[in-house]
Amino acid sequence: MRKCSVACLEVNTRPSLGHPGASSGASGPSDRSAGRARGIAEKNGASSEEWTRLRFKQAVPFDLRAHLLGGQVIPALPLALTRQRRWDEVRQRAVVRYYVDAGAGGLAVGVHSTQFAIRDAKVGLYEPVLSLAAETAREWLSGGILPLAEPAEPPPPRPSTRLRQSAAEPTQLGPLRVGISEPTRKSPRPFVLIAGLCGRTAQAGREAQLAAQPGYHAGLLSLGAWPRDDERAVLKHCRTIARELPLIGFYLQPAVGGRVFTYKFWRAFAEIPQLVAVKIAPFHRYRTIDVVRAVLEAGRDDVALYTGNDDNIIADLLTPFAFAGRTRHIAGGLLGQWGVWTERAVALLDEIKYARTAVGLEAPWLTRNAALTDANAAIFDAAHNFAGCLPGIHEVLRRQGLFATTACLDPHEQLSPGQAREITRVAQAYPWLVDNSFVATNLSRWLK
Repeated sequence: MRKCSVACLEVNTRPSLGHPGASSGASGPSDRSAGRARGIAEKNGASSEEWTRLRFKQAVPFDLRAHLLGGQVIPALPLALTRQRRWDEVRQRAVVRYYVDAGAGGLAVGVHSTQFAIRDAKVGLYEPVLSLAAETAREWLSGGILPLAEPAEPPPPRPSTRLRQSAAEPTQLGPLRVGISEPTRKSPRPFVLIAGLCGRTAQAGREAQLAAQPGYHAGLLSLGAWPRDDERAVLKHCRTIARELPLIGFYLQPAVGGRVFTYKFWRAFAEIPQLVAVKIAPFHRYRTIDVVRAVLEAGRDDVALYTGNDDNIIADLLTPFAFAGRTRHIAGGLLGQWGVWTERAVALLDEIKYARTAVGLEAPWLTRNAALTDANAAIFDAAHNFAGCLPGIHEVLRRQGLFATTACLDPHEQLSPGQAREITRVAQAYPWLVDNSFVATNLSRWLK
């Protein structure tokens, strides 16, 4: 069995789900997950030999399913370019180091934020960007270097007390408390690398094989190349790619290249044994529920749910979805929005996890949800149907010094009229979302 060159060092040495040599001790979540996935394979007529083949091809030195189910902030990596639209490797490394130090639990590379054009033959950046991101994350995690922080202050109280406010001040929210703890930031810790996979079966299969070489743990499968195909053909494609790399499903909104799928599709999709998570990003409440319901009704407690709905992040994460006698939360986020202000995103998810344990949900969370949606509208350029989405992400990173420019590979992708002013407005209106001080304190280290 080929072993990954991995971008994480894990203190938990138990093999991940579905791998040969899995622990035979007392059953836990991973054991039950493996049993469920194997049951699906047997239900579909797979023999013991076929089950072995269906298991993940590469060894992952941490429990991949448990890590994803635990809920992570997973930024979508933007592409760093110079003003001449050449790849800026120094700043690309800097932004990966930023995500690691901010406390992200993983990184998605080769996705929409990274620009699909990196796959073009004339650009030729898909494999180099994947390799650099994996190498940088691996080195930074294994270096044992802590991010510098501002002088410590006593932590504010938890949301149950801090977020209470008078009726006269319905929008005044206290700052988020300090996010991920310093011991958690230290290496070794789990850090999942996710590769974006695109195209028809031949292309997506090649990309999965390329991604496995530098140690990517899962593939986020875009179905944009199947706009009008029968859903049965799309499912066959998904099952084929899942044999190359553990699979993360992706429901992408049509406005940026996705398509609408039926509940029946997602219910069948949830039966794929190698499925480890689904990124739900249709920007549509009905379609979001289709995916959640399909996974719960399939009994896939081992499949993590991740929001990609940048327009409804907090509400997605706080909602207890109940179907088929099961109740689940969307565990974390795999988001372009969390490619900026990431240190604050980690603190936000930490507080959301705590809020889920409370008896009731306090109204200020709804105010925060609207605020984060407003901020995303500015960054993603919702006013112009997302035309300035990528330059908007770049603009936030440029202002912080992580990027040199807002340039994209396509020279026509630019900030829309008034978009920069809107980004300024939301950054000033919602300082609890912004991590400028954290970036300023560590920027010189990341750029070395």
